[in-house]
Amino acid sequence: MIEQINNDLKNALKSGDKFRLSVLRMLKSALQLEGINQKKEIDDEIVLSVLKRQVKQRNDSIKEYTDLGKLETAEDLKKEISILAEYLPEEASDEEISKVILEAFQELNPSSMKDMGKIMKYVSEHLSNADMSKVSALVKEKLS
Repeated sequence: MIEQINNDLKNALKSGDKFRLSVLRMLKSALQLEGINQKKEIDDEIVLSVLKRQVKQRNDSIKEYTDLGKLETAEDLKKEISILAEYLPEEASDEEISKVILEAFQELNPSSMKDMGKIMKYVSEHLSNADMSKVSALVKEKLS
């Protein structure tokens, strides 16, 4: 995965796509920083965690910029997310998420909101490519 990012960075440099180039450079530096922090070689697992974190940060920023009326900046962040999303695996569908949540409820038999953490842990272990904020909302709805 890191090779693909490096190749795309070179292609963006050659083609003169400055926006894509800046996003990929930012991603590469975030990956290098994470490799240094974890004191190990950058593997696909690290790449995925950094990508998810970068997308989440941008989504949070989009909300803030939209609230402040800075729509142009929010649009730029959406473009950045679309570039970063190219490297993420396809997200789990709502059906898949609901199925795993149902399995978690059957296996763990939760009684209250206190069991939310157990259910979230179960779902995250069984679905690595799920949007956990969506999962959280569905679990809360089901527990209510």
